[in-house]
Amino acid sequence: MATVETKNIRKVFQEHTAVDGVDLQTREGEFLVLLGPSGCGKTTLLRMIAGLERQTSGDILIGGRVVNEMPPRERKIAMVFQSYALYPHMTVAKNIAFPLKAQGAEPKTIDARVKTAASMFGIERLLQRKPRQLSGGERQRVALARAMVREPDVFLLDEPLSNLDAKLRHMARDELQQFQRRLKTTTVYVTHDQVEAMGLGDRIAVMSAGKVRQLGRPQEVYDDPADTFVAGFLGSPPMQFFENDGALVGFRAENLLPKAVYSSNEPLVSFWYRVTRVEDLGADRLLYGSLRDLAPDTKMIVNLPSTIHVPLTPGEAYEFACKVNDLKFFDPKTGLRIPSRPLRGKA
Repeated sequence: MATVETKNIRKVFQEHTAVDGVDLQTREGEFLVLLGPSGCGKTTLLRMIAGLERQTSGDILIGGRVVNEMPPRERKIAMVFQSYALYPHMTVAKNIAFPLKAQGAEPKTIDARVKTAASMFGIERLLQRKPRQLSGGERQRVALARAMVREPDVFLLDEPLSNLDAKLRHMARDELQQFQRRLKTTTVYVTHDQVEAMGLGDRIAVMSAGKVRQLGRPQEVYDDPADTFVAGFLGSPPMQFFENDGALVGFRAENLLPKAVYSSNEPLVSFWYRVTRVEDLGADRLLYGSLRDLAPDTKMIVNLPSTIHVPLTPGEAYEFACKVNDLKFFDPKTGLRIPSRPLRGKA
């Protein structure tokens, strides 16, 4: 096992700063996810770690060694791309074996490792097929098997599940996590999909405009966002905001519930919530509306479990409440978290 560390890494393309002074350090065997929207610098950062892109300044360390001048093949990393980058004229077996042949490994060693990798990913029956004969999920497994046979210190994965449909992506996430836990290989994973990030990562680094806005465990980042960008990027729907007494106040859609469902001794903040539309989704009901007295012109979404049986009529206002600790306060100018304060003007 090895760690990956970046020290004040910057990458400038002409006048555009793609990565702006990023400091990160993985733990041994960790699954670290780089999460952010398109253009935030996450893939550029991954490519610099891999040696496919040269940093403008800063240092990259793998296993404690500075690898700034090392070519990719000497960094003991294996990378899986979004496109999988399989050779179309080769069989699955030859695709998996290719890195070992390039290293000059013995035929017996190659054969044994290919069989082991194929067995691990359940693709033994596919070894004589060509990539065009495979489904998206099968191609993804072949790409991971090809990465594994190199026995790298670090796996670098660039949105490897983005080409799969929703159902297959869910299954692939589970397989990928089990595979990583079994091998205990340090993994850096790039995605724009927050569900992937929350489900896979031991920790998440949320990126925006070339910087890491917050690094932490998935639930920690979700529950205690460092700023309005992180709060608004994570969650579906994302955290919602309204202005009050010189601060931006945020809450999650699942935090606002009918006041009647709370016990009488819980510290709450009450709101009159005017319902405009109800969307039944089976396990949940999405309510669309607004806070009648605090933010009547701002659309607010409430995620109400269907187990809470409360009759709701569009056009009417109902008393909802949120636990005091579930409200988050932010500076409206900087977007940074600020200490909680009493909420004035509440219903």
